[in-house]
Amino acid sequence: MEQNVFFLPHEGLRLAELAEFLGAELVNSDHADVIVKSVAPISRARAGDICYILSRRSRDELATCEASAVICDKALADLVPQHLPVMLSSNPHAAFAMAGGLFYPAALRPVAISGESEIAPSAVIDPSAKLEKGVIVEPMAVIGAHAEIGEGTRIGAQSIIGPNVKIGRDCSIAAGASILCALLGNGVIIHNGARIGQDGFGYAPGPRGMIKIVQIGRVIIQDNVEIGANTTIDRGAMDDTVIGEGTKIDNQVQIGHNVQIGRHCAIVAQVGIAGSAKIGNGVQIGGQVGIKGHVTIGDGVQIAAQSGIMTDLAAGGQYGGTPARPLNDYLRDVAQQMSKTKLRGKKPGGEQND
Repeated sequence: MEQNVFFLPHEGLRLAELAEFLGAELVNSDHADVIVKSVAPISRARAGDICYILSRRSRDELATCEASAVICDKALADLVPQHLPVMLSSNPHAAFAMAGGLFYPAALRPVAISGESEIAPSAVIDPSAKLEKGVIVEPMAVIGAHAEIGEGTRIGAQSIIGPNVKIGRDCSIAAGASILCALLGNGVIIHNGARIGQDGFGYAPGPRGMIKIVQIGRVIIQDNVEIGANTTIDRGAMDDTVIGEGTKIDNQVQIGHNVQIGRHCAIVAQVGIAGSAKIGNGVQIGGQVGIKGHVTIGDGVQIAAQSGIMTDLAAGGQYGGTPARPLNDYLRDVAQQMSKTKLRGKKPGGEQND
């Protein structure tokens, strides 16, 4: 892929400096002055790029790699051709991510729509709102009464910050997002089109149909949370919806009212979490998982994609399937089902039916 105009390459950094930044070891000091400017996958890395490998499956791609350096752990260093500089790391994936952030810091947050460095004339800001110094408000954004926004935060074009909302310092609110009835910590990133703090889905059956239950809680988003594009997080009914520190939420995730999510969780796209579910710390949830309301998921749980969670899950386990069960059990069930399907497709004598 040719370099495009959206994210220009870095001016360059010596491998010795990069290794120090990453906490990695440059195997051959003769390569200390090699300059790297960008990151790339191993399959197309060229001079000036740094790439990484995680397994021996990369052996064939390494044979044609032209990168200026390869990050790997010590066990894989023997795979790297001798002409390629090697940087050793106990966690190559994380080291590569850090290198990418160093070379392309602008790509770590939503892209600014305008070059605004202060408050755009077309922004609508209630006189009672309090903005600390260094807040940037892009064109057509609306900030409601008594809202408070901390230093270094950027409010994207056409975004809506509701009355009494509080946003901490060094946050990025992307274009078209709306934040209502919410309190945000520091370093929070909200991507384009996210909807935070709208009322949750609550109704009581009545003699003339469904009667709406008022939703008078809040959304609490702690420090360094990132929320993807078009994700929705409902405010609590009478308690709060809480997203714990450092949690990362992908695009198009639905989080219902009163949900409590712990610290440093990872939630992939199209997950749906029903109201009042409780999710522990360090939980990883694969794409398109559905989680029933009022269940509890313990710390460190990993859930396979497209699973359905109907009951509580014990801490530290791996689960998959619908209804979700321990992952090994689920994989065994799938293997048995596939085996039966293959047997049904065979004629007597082992010939395959058409």
